[in-house]
Amino acid sequence: MRITCGDPNRRRASPVPAIPPPRARNRFRIRAVICRIEGELVRVDDGRAEVRVGGIVHEVLIPAADEDRLRAQVGASVEFHTLHYLEGQGQGSSFWPRLIGFRSPLERDFFELFTTVKGIGNRKALRALQMPFGMVAELIARRDVAMLTTLPEIGRKTAETIVVELKGKIERFTVLGRGEGAGVAGNAGAEAASAPASKAGRRGGGPSRANAGTGAISSNGDPEPRPSTTALLSDAVEVLVQLGETRVAARQLVERALDRDPEIRAADRLVAAALRER
Repeated sequence: MRITCGDPNRRRASPVPAIPPPRARNRFRIRAVICRIEGELVRVDDGRAEVRVGGIVHEVLIPAADEDRLRAQVGASVEFHTLHYLEGQGQGSSFWPRLIGFRSPLERDFFELFTTVKGIGNRKALRALQMPFGMVAELIARRDVAMLTTLPEIGRKTAETIVVELKGKIERFTVLGRGEGAGVAGNAGAEAASAPASKAGRRGGGPSRANAGTGAISSNGDPEPRPSTTALLSDAVEVLVQLGETRVAARQLVERALDRDPEIRAADRLVAAALRER
């Protein structure tokens, strides 16, 4: 027996266009509501920063790579470039507004690109990005799947997907951490640190010690700085600590890697070499 409902000769109505889920509809629309927040950093804990603006304290989600740095700035004035989105709760019956904070618009753009990869949502990306964004971008550009798998929650299959889906889109983000977006949050501290160096340069009538002897000349005739071994070692140690090593063990691994290959000049290569020393 065949049972039908309605008139079989009735012309079928055109299908109703699919409506995207609320998160997809509102993610970019809501971003324009709060695109930047500046105020006193009152607390940093478990991937969250609390920022007091007037009499209101806002919760801002932060990438794992920024957590330790921001803890040292509690009580200071900070600025975040924010992504404002709706996060589903339960089975999607309700949605809560969330803010994610970044040091620069370029870091925010990198995060948005990173979360276009299949299987990587906002929360997973925040936990996974324990390395500086510029370093992650360089790993993707070099197709270094092995190093990408050292990031939390990134297995080999996901790392390969990241490399394939972001091929040709990532190069402009490799400058992150080399001047672009390196100090937007906590600007006051950066300006204070640079002031004595500028005065010393004027008193000495020449280039600062950090720039001396590099051999490279910039367009304005001044020597161009080259990363020192101390800065390189410090950056690599911080990344290893964020990946779960103790500070003492991280330093030992980095020193062994430098002893084996003193010509390493990039922090991401030094981290990779240090991980091979385990």
